[in-house]
Parts: sequence; structure tokens; C-alpha cells
Amino acid sequence: MPQVQAWLGGGGGERTGFAKVQAASASAHAPLLPHRAGVPGPPPAACPQRPSPRRGGADPAAAQFLILEARPELAGPRRRDSRRRRMGPDPRAALWLLLLLLPGGNVGASQPPHLVFVLADDLGWNDVSFHGSAIRTPHLDALAAGGVRLDNYYVQPLCTPSRAQLLTGRYQIHMGLQHHLIMTCQPNCVPLDEKLLPQLLKEAGYATHMVGKWHLGMYRKECLPTRRGFDTYFGYLQGNEDYYSHEHCALIEALNVTWCALDFRDGEEVATEYKNIYSTNIFTERATSLIAKHPPEKPLFLYLALQSVHDPLQVPEEYLKPYDFIQDKHRRIYAGMVSLMDEAVGNVTAALKSSGLWNNTVFIFSTDNGGQTLAGGNNWPLRGRKWSLWEGGIRGVGFVTSPLLKQKGVINRELIHISDWLPTLVKLAGGHTKGTKPLDGFDMWKTISEGKPSPRVELLHNIDPDFIDSSPCPGNSLAPAKDNSSLLEYLAFNTSIHAAIRHRNWKLLTGSPGCGFWFPPPSQSNNSEMPSLDPPSKTLWLFDIDRDPEERHDLSKENPHIVKKLLSRLQDYQKHSVPAYYPADDLRCDPRDTGVWGPWM
Repeated sequence: MPQVQAWLGGGGGERTGFAKVQAASASAHAPLLPHRAGVPGPPPAACPQRPSPRRGGADPAAAQFLILEARPELAGPRRRDSRRRRMGPDPRAALWLLLLLLPGGNVGASQPPHLVFVLADDLGWNDVSFHGSAIRTPHLDALAAGGVRLDNYYVQPLCTPSRAQLLTGRYQIHMGLQHHLIMTCQPNCVPLDEKLLPQLLKEAGYATHMVGKWHLGMYRKECLPTRRGFDTYFGYLQGNEDYYSHEHCALIEALNVTWCALDFRDGEEVATEYKNIYSTNIFTERATSLIAKHPPEKPLFLYLALQSVHDPLQVPEEYLKPYDFIQDKHRRIYAGMVSLMDEAVGNVTAALKSSGLWNNTVFIFSTDNGGQTLAGGNNWPLRGRKWSLWEGGIRGVGFVTSPLLKQKGVINRELIHISDWLPTLVKLAGGHTKGTKPLDGFDMWKTISEGKPSPRVELLHNIDPDFIDSSPCPGNSLAPAKDNSSLLEYLAFNTSIHAAIRHRNWKLLTGSPGCGFWFPPPSQSNNSEMPSLDPPSKTLWLFDIDRDPEERHDLSKENPHIVKKLLSRLQDYQKHSVPAYYPADDLRCDPRDTGVWGPWM
């Protein structure tokens, strides 16, 4: 990764890292506010990572007694007595007991933690009640309130890039995945020379299981999850499908036809017996079964990539009844889908507790991108939506909860990115990242668990010279942006290119970032969107995100020196990127003979 220099500072308020959460209070549902210190709330619950003599474990005096019994020379001269030596306590036994009583001596706590990562699909910032949504998410609320809420956490604006960066710890510009996503019939997948998170965890002694959506390419068997480090896989390989029939349909532009076929696998075998069963329920059942059968002494990595809440908008009827007050049909169905997903997460955590795994589990919840307002999602009060580089497309819902956290019941406002999970989890597992290509992610465990400052000061959101907005604002064209800048100092980077970068509190966007409207929640009425007043020719913005998370006040004209520095950083990243790989459809993917999507090469 290009060298990050600390040439930008200040201007965005203090970096306090944590603010207390007021669980189940009105303030927990307040709109997103500018960064500030001193948010009131209850003190974090004290829950030590391991038993300690000073934290309710062994009495220090008893520990000292054991030391003297094991090493009598520490107690001063004593008269030798052969009978005492024969009948007294065995020093080896005393030492063993001492090891159990001292910090870190607990056998269970010394084992690597179980790691459970739940990834929601298309869940927006305003789609959970702990962000003020009218959608009810009691299980997610409780888990977030009892752990660490990530309020300055970023993902990518689309499925494939987020999942690729999660499992590689590397920016998409270094893998050729900066343009769009992997389409159904493209002969493409995450490069096979990339070493993925499950492979690293297997090397550290973990059992690795994946349930749900892959969407990282499947044209060759070598691209499949079971060939990329997962012991087992159960789910679907493409980007979306019917929740009940599990069929995926793809438009083949070269032929102007749509092909539909089953996309569901158990391992590498086609699974046909799950038709007419809602996918979230199937995936939850498989996840809880894996947990129940897992031997506690072996560390577990479970990656549960739910289909919820991506379109199509489908949910069992009983989940719609609590949302009769929502007039917007898409939002009402979507709300039911979120509630069912919330219930599924509750079932997974209940299984971890009943199986005796919870006390040594780190549980992570994340979305893969912002909500799609065209399909019921909402990111209010943030600007934009899925597909865009505005905060609504990339600021992610996320939290970590675990008995192993040193601080709980807190809001973390340190800068964290989805690429940071690989180095964080591998370090927690006691593994190493040897064999990977240079990582863009950072180990964030002390930042999350202890509230230490984030080691990340800069974040590249993306650079895509070929970007075309597939989800434009109403009335906007699909034409690419044009660079109308006349200032010579801006020529370090072509500002017509779709790109965005964050450095501390500053965020710079160029080109066409995607739909920049603000979309109020359509909870009780059909509220209309709030358009931006930016002229169509505008290709440059600068925001102080700490003070202006809603991206309403462009500060580029007032801060030309910061603009120049950030454009220079974009140029450095572009210089070290690899060309986007976005091949044409390969018609050999045709599933009509078998009725199933799968590898064809």
C-alpha cells in the first residue's frame, strides 16, 4: 500500500474513540449527530477477559502461599525434615494449581476464541432500531448495546467488493475488482493467488464453515468456497435469487435473453430439497446445527452471509403484520424481512450459548453495503444509497459483542474498514498473515476491545475510471461525469474519475459518486426524496465528516490545500492499482441443460 503520511490533521474535533451507549433509551434512537465528546451513558460493564487474582479470582495471599510451598527457598531458611518432604504437598501439583489461578491460567480462556461473522445483505443505516428506525430489531439492539457499536465503520457500496475485501484484507484496486461486481456469466473470481481469511484460520487450527451467499465468482471449481479454505459450504453462489425457489435469473445481454436456474449447494453438490423453504430459515437452521455439533475444544470460524435483506422483496406473511402502519409497500415488506433476519441472529446467538461456546466467542455483525432505497432500504439521515460513494452507500451498520471484550456498552467512533477484519481475526486466532499479498487492513482488536486509537488514518473508498451509475437519481442521466476543473493544482488526479478517499475527518469525492439525494424514511407516509442542489457538472467535493456526516456542506473551495493533498493521494493509489478486470459474458455458462448454475470451465 502506498505510504500514508500524517500531513493532514485537526479540523474535525477530538478523537475520543468511545461514547457510552444508553441502551433502550430515547437517546439510543436519536438521529446521527456530528462527532462529539462526552456523550452520557452508563459505565461499561466490567467483564475481564480472563480470571485474575485481582478480579475476583484467587486470593493473592493464597497464591503467595502456593509459591512458597513450591519454592521453599523464597520463605527463608527452614529445617530439613525428610518426613515433611514425603508427606507435604507435591511442588509440581502446587505449580500446576498456581498456573490455573494466575491471569491467563484458565485452560478454556487460553484457547483461541470462536469467531462468528454474520454479514447482512443491503442493510441500510436506518434499518435497525438502534439507529432510530421504526423497524424493530430487538436482538440486534441488545447485542449492540452489550458490545461495541461501530459508528465510523465503512464497507464498499456493492456486494462483491465488500466480500472480497473482507476475505482478503486488501483494497479492490489491488485485485482488479474496482468496477461493478462479478456478474453471473463472467469468467472471473477473486484472484486465485489471493490467500483468503478461512485459509489463514485453517492454518491456525480452526474449523471453517460458510453458510449463505458467496458472490466471489464460480466459473471454475477452484473459485468455490470449499476450494478457498472452507471445510463446509451451504448456500448460493450468485448475487441474488428467489428466497423460496432458490432460482437465480440472469440477463444475457449478448443474446437479449434471460436464463433462470437453481443456485443452491451443499458443499459442491447441488441441493434440490430446499424448494419452497425461506432461505433465511434454512441458513439459520444450518448455522445452529453446525454450532450444536461443534466440539468446544476446537476453535470455530463460522461465516454466515445471509441473503436478507437483498431483493426480491419476499417474507412470510406473519412478519408483515407488525408493520401495517407503513404505507409504502416496499418498505413494509422490507421491514418484515429485517425482523425475520433479526430473529435469525437471535437464534444463532442462543445456539452459541446453549452449546457452551458463547463465553469464548467473538461475534461480529456487519452489512455489506448501504441500503437500496429502490428496494425498501433506507440510510437516513445519510446521503445516497447502495452503488454510491456517499455515506449512505458505504457507512456500514456494524457491531462486535463478546464476553472477551474489555469494554462493553460503548460506541466506537474510530475509523474502521471491512478490510480490517482479516488481520484482526487472524491475530485473535493466534495465526499469521504469511503468504498473503500486502494487506490494506489493520489489526483493530485493541481499538474495538480497549478503546485505543485506530491505527487507520486513511481509507480509500474506491477508484473506478469506468464507472457508470446503474442506479441513478430520478431524472439523472447515465453519462459519465466530465472534469470541468480549471485549477492547475487539481491536475494531480483527473476529477472526472469516480473516486473517494478519507483521511482522518476529511473525505474527498470526485467524478460521479452515484445518486446524491437524501431519502427520508418512508415509514408512515410516501415521503419523497430530497434532491441535491449541486450542478450536474460538479465533479469535486470535500467534507468534514466528523462535523458533517450528512455531507451537506462542501468545503473544497475553503480548503484548496487539503483538496490538493487528497488528490495527490488518489493519484498515488491509482499508480499502484491493477487494471479493472471485467470480462464479457462467457455463453458456456448456459444452465438450461442442467437447470443449475455452476462452474463451466
